[in-house]
Amino acid sequence: MAFDIHLTGRPKAVVQETLPSLIGDMVASGISAGDAWLWGEAAQDEASRRLGWVQAVTVSQALVPQIIALRDEFRAQGLTRIVLAGMGGSSLAPEVIARTAGVPLVILDSTAPGQVLAALDGDTESGGLAQTVLVVSSKSGSTVETDSALRTFEAAFRDLGIDPAERIVVVTDPASPLDAASRASGYRVFNADPTVGGRYSALTAFGLVPAGLAGADIEELLAEADATVLEVAIDSPDNPALVLAAAIAGGDPRRDKLALIADGTHLIGLPDWIEQLLAESTGKDGTGILPVVMLPVSPELESAPADLQVVRLVDEANEFHLFEHHHGEILISGSLGAQFVVWEHATAIAGRMLGINPFDQPDVESAKAATRGLLEARPAPAAPAFTVDGVEVRVSDPELAASGTIAGVLDALWARVPADGYVSVQAYVDRLELSQLSGLREMIAADSGRPTTFGWGPRFLHSTGQYHKGGPANGVFLQISEGTDVDVEIPGRPFTFGQLIQAQAAGDASVLAAHGRPVVTLTLTDPRVEVLSLFEAAQ
Repeated sequence: MAFDIHLTGRPKAVVQETLPSLIGDMVASGISAGDAWLWGEAAQDEASRRLGWVQAVTVSQALVPQIIALRDEFRAQGLTRIVLAGMGGSSLAPEVIARTAGVPLVILDSTAPGQVLAALDGDTESGGLAQTVLVVSSKSGSTVETDSALRTFEAAFRDLGIDPAERIVVVTDPASPLDAASRASGYRVFNADPTVGGRYSALTAFGLVPAGLAGADIEELLAEADATVLEVAIDSPDNPALVLAAAIAGGDPRRDKLALIADGTHLIGLPDWIEQLLAESTGKDGTGILPVVMLPVSPELESAPADLQVVRLVDEANEFHLFEHHHGEILISGSLGAQFVVWEHATAIAGRMLGINPFDQPDVESAKAATRGLLEARPAPAAPAFTVDGVEVRVSDPELAASGTIAGVLDALWARVPADGYVSVQAYVDRLELSQLSGLREMIAADSGRPTTFGWGPRFLHSTGQYHKGGPANGVFLQISEGTDVDVEIPGRPFTFGQLIQAQAAGDASVLAAHGRPVVTLTLTDPRVEVLSLFEAAQ
């Protein structure tokens, strides 16, 4: 079997209780047959236009020789550095494919000026712009981050005397604005299936083109996926997607927080892909499953709260369970292709169990609209509640800043977390320069005593950002932004990357506050120095 799942304790009992109804309702075969009514009448129209991922393995086979031929063409020209500009599912799937395969793929899913410059400049090991091919992935092409990256690379190529048409590959839906503009510019275009949503697109052109050009064995990936397709289509207690969906979405009371732990698995970055798939698909209508990416030694695991279910991704699920301390966890192993197939099906099934439409993202647009408004009006940043040690503190509620210290503000924020709540840390910074900030997750989880998520802004806006606004109203939010002298112009736009990322952070904070979510924003005016004081305050 390409995918194994081992259950003990509570999840095993939940699955035994839940599976019969899923099998009796013929949910698995219904999905494979494209039955859009599985998610109810309200979701029928959307679902009928979003089930192309079920056939993705078969449809994508024809892409493989085209991608390999283009990769060989680029290599013959000495073009060995692949940069991917894409957001959400357009970048997370190829990132895990490339990282697992051990091939270099530069991901540009940020508007932080420093990261944009790094993607443009490259390094001595991977080569610079002269050896670079840019893959632009966007279903519509209207995504502001991806459009900005495309404009910037076009200008940079021209500055070097390089025709952008020789270096830019576009992945988009047929007849999209980006499709038309790219063909007019002479770019190589791969059209994806328009009936596949971004987060379900791992095994479509969005996942395969950038990873394949970078050198991943996409033929093997599709073969792995194909070996699992029949298993998830059968209404059987052995169907791994039915079992997984029942384990993560079943039970009364349901555990609505899911710890995702990569423990000795060779699949690098898979929890981040699962996080965006689950959070954006299920976080709406006041419900959802909150994925929390953790380490094997994360604080939440010392005494797991009652609303947290642990999923441990390992290489051999049926052997790993021999360790007694994993009792009650969900242990999963399988090839990467199998993981993509099973998690996509399980997420769709979980949506049905929760009574929501797993294919829409009704609250994602709100942050985009707020960002556009700030970029058009260009107001001065709101005055901080106070500044200490170079860190500017802004709050959604003045009472949060009453202490006048960073540690006090954080304690006040943790005090707003309800018994069933969570903390969300959002870092709108250059993650290449401040990668250590991700370590804050562990410290805050210990300090707050509640499950804590960590997201790099603005990429999470296209995934977990849906859960933050549409899911249960039990989260508190810590934004971290940076002041920097580094900035990059965006050709043809009246704003810079620095202004864009500031507007994205401020826009999201305003939308969260409007939803009644407590928000604290800490701006590091000298990031390299003040990050230490931030760690001290979080202890």
